[in-house]
Amino acid sequence: MSSQVIGGLEITGPLRARYAEVLAPEACALVAGLEAKFGARRRELLARRVERQREIDAGQLPDFLAETAHIRGGNWRVPPPPADLVDRRTEITGPVDRKMAINALNSGAQCWMADFEDANSPTWDNVIEGQINMRDAVRRTITFTSPEGKNYALKEKTATIVTRPRGWHLEEKHALLGGRRISASLFDWGLYFFHNARELLARGSGPYFYLPKLESHLEARLWNEVFIHAQAALGIPRGSVRVTVLIETILGAFEAEEILYELREHASGLNCGRWDYIFSFVKKLRNRPEYLFPDRTLITMTVPFMRAYALHVINVCHRHGAYAMGGMAAQIPIKNDPAANEAALAKVRADKEREARDGHDGTWVAHPGLVQAAIEAFGHHMKGPNQLDRFHDIKVTAAMMLAPLKGPITEAGVRWNLHVGVRYLEAWLGGSGAEPIHHLMEDLATSEISRSQLWQWLKFGATLDDGRKITAGLYDALLADELAKIRAEYGEARYDSGHFKDAVELFMRMSKSAHFDEFLSLPAYELLP
Repeated sequence: MSSQVIGGLEITGPLRARYAEVLAPEACALVAGLEAKFGARRRELLARRVERQREIDAGQLPDFLAETAHIRGGNWRVPPPPADLVDRRTEITGPVDRKMAINALNSGAQCWMADFEDANSPTWDNVIEGQINMRDAVRRTITFTSPEGKNYALKEKTATIVTRPRGWHLEEKHALLGGRRISASLFDWGLYFFHNARELLARGSGPYFYLPKLESHLEARLWNEVFIHAQAALGIPRGSVRVTVLIETILGAFEAEEILYELREHASGLNCGRWDYIFSFVKKLRNRPEYLFPDRTLITMTVPFMRAYALHVINVCHRHGAYAMGGMAAQIPIKNDPAANEAALAKVRADKEREARDGHDGTWVAHPGLVQAAIEAFGHHMKGPNQLDRFHDIKVTAAMMLAPLKGPITEAGVRWNLHVGVRYLEAWLGGSGAEPIHHLMEDLATSEISRSQLWQWLKFGATLDDGRKITAGLYDALLADELAKIRAEYGEARYDSGHFKDAVELFMRMSKSAHFDEFLSLPAYELLP
């Protein structure tokens, strides 16, 4: 493997046309400086995650921190939003693929969450081409011509860009410092910030970000120190960076107020990342039999522990002048079945109206075809650009946040986890991070929820609602049926040329292993180019 040192970073990935624009010496030097200054602390915080899991397994359930009670009782506020983040009622999410970027920016949504994380398969080409696409999008020079000859370009009015780097737990294997892989978070964030912060500010916007998968306020503090350092290094006014944190881990939910506090000079709000939150809930409590979860289709936003989570995030945000963003609608239009399409849209409207009634200030959709439905749902219940004056006269307790959920585990539920989990992972290994499966736009959280549930059901020898015991053999038999269905749908050639062998081997190994792997993306990443 050949490599090249650029700005102090050893780059081992191929340097294709235009890659030098992103991997400029000054940009790499900023990233190298961030890794040198903050890399060791990141690793210490990841080690603390391991310790915290041991404590949970030993009986110390998550709770609000006694030592930070003064923060939760404090009268502090985040700064008012910049002009282009005042109205965030509908945000579209999606990967940093060139065509999808243009469609998202043109969708009519107020914001676009440009995703280097769960909706992006982090191949080297996807990561670097994504940075090129973002650079072009910020400068409004981005265009695309499809193989069929269709031309894509930006409309006059486009969505505000809010970029999501990869999480603290991930590393970039193609960028080394001192022979060690560097943080994928710092790589994604640093390159984007270097190339676009000044340009965005000159255009009346700013460097806005979503931060994923935080598990503690100390992890948020580290991000804040990164922002302060990078703004000073580039001569960007302090406070120009504005971030919204995804509260998508159970531990992060218990420290949501402290996370907002640590980031308060750069904070815009918090988001209910519902799918990863379910994954985190199952993962963190996986070894406790009282938290044996039912089919994931039963884990909706209206069950008690999910309801408590949403109300908690809204109250935390609005106490401190921050936006409380709702969750994802994963549905996509069903073009060949008008009745099914209308039924799907009705589900989206109902979900978005629930969020608006609850007091969320905006929401997420995964497809341009859902933007108008979400805007209208919020328009019925939110008369201004936000609902910062909405509070719930309820004190959310730890017991409410941790209320166990009982319900059936069905053969259909097992089949769904096997089918969607393997099918999404196969696409991810092929370079697609946002994959339409049965009229839903799925991302990595889908496979994570699926395999964590399968692992937990097998660990506790759970029984199906028909009395059959869940075993590894049952998984194998049902998976064979589901793979036959996928093969029939795809056709022999497409199926055989795909990545199903690797996807099945990895997914099933992780679902059956005696040891629970914290993230599917870690071993899966090693299979990517």
